[in-house]
Amino acid sequence: MKCPFCAHLDSKVVDSRDSETGEAIRRRRECLNCGKRFSTYERVEAVPLFVVKKDGRREEFDRRKLLHGLLVSTTKREIGPAQLEALVDDLENQLRGRGGTEIPSREIGEMVMEKLRLIDEIAYIRFASVYRSFKDASEMRTVIEQVLSQPPGTRRQAPEPSRRGRRPREDSELPLDLGK
Repeated sequence: MKCPFCAHLDSKVVDSRDSETGEAIRRRRECLNCGKRFSTYERVEAVPLFVVKKDGRREEFDRRKLLHGLLVSTTKREIGPAQLEALVDDLENQLRGRGGTEIPSREIGEMVMEKLRLIDEIAYIRFASVYRSFKDASEMRTVIEQVLSQPPGTRRQAPEPSRRGRRPREDSELPLDLGK
């Protein structure tokens, strides 16, 4: 390893430990020429993943692009960037765990929506509206009705009481009238 101070090629490892995330090994080195110490990181070289688009094009998986889409769909929602980073990390680990190098964009979108639906229903609907390219309001209505038709207990209940101080009954749901 080349010393960043004197460019000498010989150094010795003084200390090795895992990084905070466990994705790299941090090595503390000492130059055998000048005696100064520096750190290096050793990481596994990841095989690139390719996303196969609807039109057949292939592009390299870009976690920043996915994270940006999630940030847009969660705008003004109580979802922190760290939670979205964790979602993308989990998704990327799942994709890499499959063993293949090409994944259809449709599968990635479905996986993201499945995870997002567990976190926030509104963000899920926003993401679905862009991902599925709804052609009209009836397609969006169908997705909203699917979200609302989940069995009680699988959706988060609104924490605030009604205006008159009464709490809504546990078994009641508000109807969604979209002009059927």
